[in-house]
Amino acid sequence: MGQSLRVLVVIPHLGGGGAERVAALVAGGLSKQKYDVHLGLVTQVSRDFSDLPPPVTVHMLGARRVRTAAIPLIRLIRRIKPDVILSGAAHLNFLVLLLRPLFPRKTRVLVRQDATVSSVLAFGDVPWYTPLLYRYLYRRADHIICQSRAMADDLARELPLARERIVVLPNPVDLEAIRASGRASGQAMACWLGPGPHLLAVGRLAREKGFDLLLEALVTVRERFPRADLIIAGAGPEEAALRGQCRSLGLERAVQLPGYVERPYIFYAGASLFVLSSRFEGMPNALLEAAAGGLPIVATPASGGVVELLRNRQKAWLTPDISAASLASALLKALDDLSAGRRFHRSFASAGASEVYPES
Repeated sequence: MGQSLRVLVVIPHLGGGGAERVAALVAGGLSKQKYDVHLGLVTQVSRDFSDLPPPVTVHMLGARRVRTAAIPLIRLIRRIKPDVILSGAAHLNFLVLLLRPLFPRKTRVLVRQDATVSSVLAFGDVPWYTPLLYRYLYRRADHIICQSRAMADDLARELPLARERIVVLPNPVDLEAIRASGRASGQAMACWLGPGPHLLAVGRLAREKGFDLLLEALVTVRERFPRADLIIAGAGPEEAALRGQCRSLGLERAVQLPGYVERPYIFYAGASLFVLSSRFEGMPNALLEAAAGGLPIVATPASGGVVELLRNRQKAWLTPDISAASLASALLKALDDLSAGRRFHRSFASAGASEVYPES
């Protein structure tokens, strides 16, 4: 057998958002017979690597922020001389591509684009120079990985890139972990506040995720389903604003904000619906995990990829536009369909498959 291909996956840290989780899954899932896998953690401070299989070699760069990681990243790359570098988060992509002229000449660089570029530039509240970074740095990548055809088409339109350099590769999900967590139904039901219906949302607490719209929609939902409650699993800059909105809307007893949850699928067994309320997205892993877990889904048309995934699917309801009113209407339609002669408890007993039980 020939020499293994040395792959360096670079992410800010473990235990972050969807981009970090995807990169960690890739690092842990590559064949150990074909690849010598290294994981570079730019800002990691703890040493809990329990989710990674032993063959993955972990390097902690010790930078305080991604933007200050240039020197330790160059040192790592020159020391291990990877054949391939995969950057797994948008702001890190810019740094890796900026430094590429300093890498060994044989090294190929792949970057994973984790959001729809046109939406990021239009609505993402990014610095004025971000379009320039995309335009002039992304051409240094050997390939750009997108999670859907719609994302790839959008990227090709927005940037002067040859379409053949853009690769569509759907995100991986840890199906076994989802099923194992789903079977812990007693623990999952204890997380909820009452008889339900129970709504679950997962994501960074930031404006683009549209959780403010979801809270407004929940007020309307509770007019028909007064015991409806909501868990929003995630952390981020909008937490204080969302808690204030809950108070102003009288939702303190109906909404839980538990912060960042490493495995949000522990909530699946008790959830009636998964809700994606985003203003814009790429292909969120939280949505893919909910679909893999068998949850009914209500979603906004936050990206072409989301629409591709859910259009004409059973137990999936897409809103016609991105607004609190449309979200409330879709939630009520979904709950009416699910609750007709049924209760909201769910079961993952059959190898992770879920279903709504008839009333007993």
